Amino acid sequence: MKKKYRIKKNEEFQEVFQRGASTANRQFVIYTLDRPEQPYFRIGLSVSKKLGKAVVRNRIKRYIRQCFLELKEEIAPGKDYVVIARQPVAEMNYAEVKKSLIHVLRKSGGLKKGGQPSHSA
Repeated sequence: MKKKYRIKKNEEFQEVFQRGASTANRQFVIYTLDRPEQPYFRIGLSVSKKLGKAVVRNRIKRYIRQCFLELKEEIAPGKDYVVIARQPVAEMNYAEVKKSLIHVLRKSGGLKKGGQPSHSA
């Protein structure tokens, strides 16, 4: 995923947290902030040290990035997303992570209308 699609700076994270809307399920919390002037979406990832050592945290982040890459066409542009992973994600495989992310994105309105992402891993 290209760097322009990522949220890196603390100020950008804080803006999404303060001005954005949150949606959650058991595995993820997603904050979304509309940015109509932006022709693409951006994601920021937050994986706490409580979830495990670096290997586990990096695996979770890779899974989330890959999900967004695969769902790129279905995800609504012009938004910033901050994804916070919760404890159950540490034991999940890729297919479960993707299914859970699709669920929470649908709940938040982050998927385009009529978008039917495939559930294959």
